[in-house]
Amino acid sequence: MHDPDGTRLQKVLAAAGLGSRRACENLIASGRVTVDGSVVTELGVRVDPRTAVIHLDGMRVQLDESAVTIALNKPRGVVSTMHDENGRPSLADLVADRPERLFHVGRLDAETEGLLLLTNDGELANRLAHPAHGVPKTYLAEVEGRVTPGTLARLQAGVELEDGPVHPDKVRLVQQVAGASLVEVVLHEGRNRVVRRLLEEVGHPVTKLVRTQVGPIRLGDLKPGRTRVLSRTEVGSLMTSVGL
Repeated sequence: MHDPDGTRLQKVLAAAGLGSRRACENLIASGRVTVDGSVVTELGVRVDPRTAVIHLDGMRVQLDESAVTIALNKPRGVVSTMHDENGRPSLADLVADRPERLFHVGRLDAETEGLLLLTNDGELANRLAHPAHGVPKTYLAEVEGRVTPGTLARLQAGVELEDGPVHPDKVRLVQQVAGASLVEVVLHEGRNRVVRRLLEEVGHPVTKLVRTQVGPIRLGDLKPGRTRVLSRTEVGSLMTSVGL
């Protein structure tokens, strides 16, 4: 892993925002840093930050300073594309102030609100979108009718749709009011309108749908139409979740 023409590991870690150079030396000495899969405890190691794969406590360290990943709260009525030939509001309208060429990770249908990730890191985007990595996505659905424990059990057991069965990772009742329910659904797949079709199949059409989480990234209190740049820790957790 040592590259005699590279940069000292502690300097690379400090440049990645993990603390002062002295603090990063302590991280290395305590055996918390790996380079290309091997634990490094010696302070003299040099690495090439363009090619080295570095983890701290098992979490990937983002070394590419040009890489950016953004959380967006997509409003209702916006289509999940960077350009719409029919002139409908698109994601590009919401990130027009960003200089990077951004890719959106997955889609939300026009009527669904909530968390979308955009990034200029092509490898991360591909990994997050690939079904093999099974990144869980959490939705909060307002539905017609009172959802019973029996219906929750049916959903959890899996429901057959026209394009195959759907097996949610988790389903829970959040709240009930007169004639309506609030249900949280966690899925690791992204078939078209799958949450809406799943809930309609069990007799509870969706009246409002919001995606609140993708993998370890939460929507939080981000307002509709607004964006925020993910922290290095958040990006590291995303990369680790897809095996980077």
